[in-house]
Amino acid sequence: MPESSTRDRGLPPSRLSGLDGPRRSAALFVARDVAVRAADRNRIAQSLPLARSQTRYPESVRWSPWGLSGGSAGIALMCSYLDQCLPGEGWDAIGHGFLAEGADALGRRRPTHPGLFDGLSGFAFAVDSLSRNGDRYQRMLRAVDEMLAPQAFAVAARLGMGTDGMPTTAFDTVYGASGVAAYLLRRDPFGALPRILTALVRRSEPDPHGAPRWATPPEMLASESLRRAYPSGQLNCGLAHGMPGPLAVLSLAMSAGHEIPGQADAVRALARWLLAHRVDDAWGGGWPDAVPLTPDGRAAPRRTSVATRGAWCYGTPGVARSLWLAGEALDDDELRRSAVEGVMSVLRRPVELRYLSSPTYCHGVAGLLNVVLRFAREAASHPLEDAVTALVDQLLVDYDPELPFGYASLEAGDAAVDRAGLLDGAAGVAMALMAAAVGVEPAWDRMFLLS
Repeated sequence: MPESSTRDRGLPPSRLSGLDGPRRSAALFVARDVAVRAADRNRIAQSLPLARSQTRYPESVRWSPWGLSGGSAGIALMCSYLDQCLPGEGWDAIGHGFLAEGADALGRRRPTHPGLFDGLSGFAFAVDSLSRNGDRYQRMLRAVDEMLAPQAFAVAARLGMGTDGMPTTAFDTVYGASGVAAYLLRRDPFGALPRILTALVRRSEPDPHGAPRWATPPEMLASESLRRAYPSGQLNCGLAHGMPGPLAVLSLAMSAGHEIPGQADAVRALARWLLAHRVDDAWGGGWPDAVPLTPDGRAAPRRTSVATRGAWCYGTPGVARSLWLAGEALDDDELRRSAVEGVMSVLRRPVELRYLSSPTYCHGVAGLLNVVLRFAREAASHPLEDAVTALVDQLLVDYDPELPFGYASLEAGDAAVDRAGLLDGAAGVAMALMAAAVGVEPAWDRMFLLS
């Protein structure tokens, strides 16, 4: 296991980001130290019972050998990126060990779903990331692709069934078709991607009465609290679980040359729908977690002065990124401008009004940092570069070497939970900090539909 160090390992200047020297050194040190801790199996094992006693949701604390969001596959993905950033330190071998755990588990039992975050496509994503463009792990990749193919075709078939609403898990990034397609954009030896794209395009069309086909009726919402909040159902606006996921993956597919009939129209229609449901406040335009449905199944009228979160999973940053990707796919300057304005509206807010209590990725500062990094590099905006520096500073202040992993996930009520994983734990913070400090392409953020 590598030891923590402040050395920059001779990385050439052309690969560095815009952080100044002291911040870059600090970010490298913290990212590397946190990664060492997150890849320590003894720490992981010891943290699980502790985390279950710390959280209000003990059922959420689990470690999956093939899980990308909270399991061995996610740590393998982290190791793959650190191997690119810090070559020669042994991260590749550490990642191999975590992949082997997932492969052994798959030999005994397969995931019950193909989802990207905790299912088979997520494990495939990790294997592909460590394969060095397919030069290694060829047998493992073939085996996983063969297991995934029937599940991917089933996802497409389920998405294409009927015209009524459906749960977000059918099409979203975390569990559904959008996440599976994110992997298939990398590897699709059995031709499942066009089926999923076709089903997503079909779902983007309104029904004969003008109601969205991707709406979620109340009986399909995930909890009783959501059913009370949305008695007629909702249209989810989060990149993790809502329509921005299909928009992002359809746009990414177009940009990569994977286009089926009607896809450009679908991208344009979904993007325009989001723009039509933007809400405004003192800091600019943003997006709510969801748009309520009216009793007749239509979107409720747009509201104003509704504060939105600054998170990847729900809120304006994830939506803005999906709009940027749509603008790139369609070469639409208006969409690109709206996307940049959206993320700038988040950055104008006082920190306490971004509603990001946790340093972690999903609904915390690390996720916002990664989104802003993408915009700063592609939109060439100096204010966005300044925001990267401010967010890195925020994460450096939150680093606590007395914690098992250097960072803890903060839940509602400021309950601190020690987690190692990528989505809600320390590994995601390490990867976002490393991406900010070192200009190595963070291709891993395809799992978040950011690139």
